[in-house]
Parts: sequence; C-alpha cells; structure tokens
Amino acid sequence: MRVPSLPFDPIAEARRQWGAHGWEHAAPAMAVVTSIMRAQQILLSRADSALRPLDLTFARYEVLMLLSFSRRRELPLGKIGRRLQVNPASVTNAVGRLEQQGLVERVPNPADGRGTLARLTGEGARVAAEATSVMNEDFFADLGMDGAEMEHLFELLRGLRQAAGDFG
Repeated sequence: MRVPSLPFDPIAEARRQWGAHGWEHAAPAMAVVTSIMRAQQILLSRADSALRPLDLTFARYEVLMLLSFSRRRELPLGKIGRRLQVNPASVTNAVGRLEQQGLVERVPNPADGRGTLARLTGEGARVAAEATSVMNEDFFADLGMDGAEMEHLFELLRGLRQAAGDFG
C-alpha cells in the first residue's frame, strides 16, 4: 500500500523545526541522515517489488549475484557476509531460503573442514539471470536521476562509506 503524498517535504520541515529549536548546527546533518534513510526505504521497496514475482528479496538477489560473479560459483558463508557487509545471521537466513528454493546448495568447504560453502545451482543461475534482466529493465533503468547525478551521489556516499571503515 502506497502512503499518500504530502503537500510539503517533511524532511525539510523537520530541518526547519530542528533549527527553530536551537539545533541549527545539527539540522543539516539530521536532514541528510533522514533523507538517506528514507531513500534506502524507497529503493529497497522498489527492488523487492521488482523481484517479488521471482520469489526473491533484494538480500537474496545479492547473494545469487555474488555467487554468479565468483569464478567457481561458490563461496564460504563468511566471505559472503564480508562482501555484502552483513552479519552472519543474515547470510545464514538468505542462504537457507535460497537453498529451500533450490537456487543454492550448502556443501562442505574442502579447504576448511568446519566451514560451509554456498554453491549456486543451475536453477539458481537461471533465476539470477532472469532477475538481473528484471532489475536492469524495471529498476536500475530509472532511479529518477541522470548519469552525472548518479556518479556525483555515488562519490559522495563512497566517501561516507570509506570514512566509516567499509574499505581502505
């Protein structure tokens, strides 16, 4: 269900209120953080809607694509978590659901007797390719920004991520 549109920007109004209550120094940062969090909600909702006909979420799609891009189409669960920057429980949950769907299988890691690999199945590769077509056509094709705006935003957010320690 879509929430009705407001006749004003609620984040701009919150920013104004923040300043009116004596927090002018923090108002720009509050507005940026709130805007990014709202944008994340919007994008995740759109991605999940595009993937829903394939019985995927964006989190599971990310796992499928990571496995698709790996040379052997398999990776240790810990490496999946590090590359997707999510906690082990999230990886276990996503891989478990993909396994139930027949898109991934868990196999022992021959390089680590205690470890487990997630391996992409043939059906998983097919669904990943179909999902990527859907994402490219129905989602990534129109984010509401032109190429230069997307590049600029990417660089701004990259700096934020780097400062937070996501990468060196």
